[in-house]
Amino acid sequence: MAKTATTRYDIAEHLRTPEEMAAYFEACLEEADGDAAFIAKALGDIARAKGMSQIARDTGLSRESLYKALSGDRSPGFDTILKVMGALGLKLHVEASRG
Repeated sequence: MAKTATTRYDIAEHLRTPEEMAAYFEACLEEADGDAAFIAKALGDIARAKGMSQIARDTGLSRESLYKALSGDRSPGFDTILKVMGALGLKLHVEASRG
């Protein structure tokens, strides 16, 4: 029986347009249920899709600190989130919850 070769799925390889990136981030926000590290990881996926070096230049943060902040292992500061969102061309939208 032949072995099947598999590769690790990387969402960053599939986020090609600003609209796809925004839709992915919106879906992650809906699923996050208050998990800031999950949201940071989603931003990290989008940042990798756009190019982490460019995001680092645009935010004034080092690539290493961005990789750490957006790894999903920690919850970065809100200022970092806002800087990254700005560099990615994403905006926050607020609406009243239906709860």
